[in-house]
Amino acid sequence: MTAQVGLDEPMVENAPGPSGAPKVLLVGYNGANNTGSEARLLRIIEDVCAVLGPNVQITVPTLNEKNLRRYLKEGPKLRIAPIPSIFFFALKRLVREHDLMMLVEGSCYMDTWTSALLWAFLSSTKYARAYGKASIAYAVDAGELSPSNAAKVRREASRTDLIITRTSAAARRMRELGVTAPVEVTADTAFEFEPAAADSGFLRRDWPGSGKGVAGLSVMDFHLWPVVIRPFGRREHCYKWPYYFSRSSERCRCSLELAARWAAEADRITERYDKGIALIAMEELDEPLARAVLARMKHPEKARIYSSRNHHASEMTELLRGLDLLVTPRYHAGVLSLAARVPQVALGHDPRLSSFHDELGIHQECFVGSRDPDAWRRIAEKVDRLMADPEPMRRKLAAGNEAHIARARRNRVLLRDFCQKRGWAVSG
Repeated sequence: MTAQVGLDEPMVENAPGPSGAPKVLLVGYNGANNTGSEARLLRIIEDVCAVLGPNVQITVPTLNEKNLRRYLKEGPKLRIAPIPSIFFFALKRLVREHDLMMLVEGSCYMDTWTSALLWAFLSSTKYARAYGKASIAYAVDAGELSPSNAAKVRREASRTDLIITRTSAAARRMRELGVTAPVEVTADTAFEFEPAAADSGFLRRDWPGSGKGVAGLSVMDFHLWPVVIRPFGRREHCYKWPYYFSRSSERCRCSLELAARWAAEADRITERYDKGIALIAMEELDEPLARAVLARMKHPEKARIYSSRNHHASEMTELLRGLDLLVTPRYHAGVLSLAARVPQVALGHDPRLSSFHDELGIHQECFVGSRDPDAWRRIAEKVDRLMADPEPMRRKLAAGNEAHIARARRNRVLLRDFCQKRGWAVSG
């Protein structure tokens, strides 16, 4: 499934819009009811407006317009652009119409979730180079890739004008792949995401009778991924045609076993520590697993499901920051909870959380690989250790949060320098 740019088409030089400000296209996982992507997008829009001023014209393409409109308000300078499931020609047109193409999805250079997203990002980069448009990958990550996708990343990512990675490990992976584009290291934009004042204390208000506090289990079904391209399949396994989750009788069995493992740990925590259990779906796609966990708990009355389908990023961030403990396979659950120094245990299935915990200096205490046959015993041990003495962990998290915020502030600095070098007027 490949799209080619017509290299015989005329080059289009950067030509700012009528206001004199450039037109900016934000290509990412927009409108997926994913808390991390939502927080990133909102913060990146703030960065773009702060650097290029109030007259900058921003376009956000999406496969799911309805979801995106839940948290993004369209206006004279901000446009939502629905695109079809087979998105190559739509992205080609949009890139041609804009002056700056920014890749804004954190999980950018990896095929953990699906090759289709990776191809969208690489194609957008290819189109930008073909049409003489500026391109930036903005505070992104790099992870596992098939050999064929690694070759595509090496070729196409090298055409990017600037790649900003959110971890040093991601920058190292890009260099090891042979990517020759300039690479800078900062931190994820979500570190600077600030919840609305009206959402302060969200968890306490929403669940006042939660016993001696709340532990959060941010669940995710590893056995759905990657999403693959098929002409047809079972309706319940369809993400959005022609994209289907990877399902088989063995994968379904593993999903049920995973739900039982999460349920057992939830019951153990509530029995031992009298904690309420927040089953957190950081992405809407996590919700079925959260419901399966709740159905298998011995004490379902002690648990509630919180889903990004019902709660925007501001509420979900306040929820995460109101926890006494977090167990998570989701990178952004760890990021968004960090400001409140919430002790966390990671069940990692790709390099993102491992790299994050390395940078925080908590990998040994807190990280467990999802493929570890002894994973759930080790998770229980780490949970008990943190519950017995959380303060050493909290001190490390406080220092890590301060360091990551300082690094995240460089995103805007790098964007300003990038735009100035192209002769665009910048603010501040």
